[in-house]
Amino acid sequence: MIELTVNGTKHQVDVEPEMPLLWVLRDELGITSPKYGCGVAQCGACTVHIDGSAVRSCQAHIGDVAGKAVTTIDGIEKGDQHPVIQAWIEHQVPQCGYCQTGQIMQAISLLELIPQPTDENINEVMSGNLCRCGTYPRIRAAIHAAAAKMAEK
Repeated sequence: MIELTVNGTKHQVDVEPEMPLLWVLRDELGITSPKYGCGVAQCGACTVHIDGSAVRSCQAHIGDVAGKAVTTIDGIEKGDQHPVIQAWIEHQVPQCGYCQTGQIMQAISLLELIPQPTDENINEVMSGNLCRCGTYPRIRAAIHAAAAKMAEK
């Protein structure tokens, strides 16, 4: 049995330690917000936070995250009121929406590391999150708006 905490709730799963975290979240725990995109950590659709850091869950083995805190978009404090999520809504970022949970999780991590990012910071940190719809200008604008809102508090 492997124990981990997901969105503040402790879970025990009886799986092989090499199983990707993404499959444990989706198939064992029924948490479907992290999406399967590529399976090789190149698209970012499966991004979650492990102990506060953005990680591609398709390549993180469950054995390596045992005892750690995993946060999906469902566990983000303030829910729909989080400044990043609000900025996403205000800037109408999603088009098809498939990549958006990973984009948002990466953006939250970015703003925790760099509270007032430049366009270059955003481009660098967000470059591993692909958007087939090409909403990158709206993503960048939303990150700047969220950063400004977070600086007010």
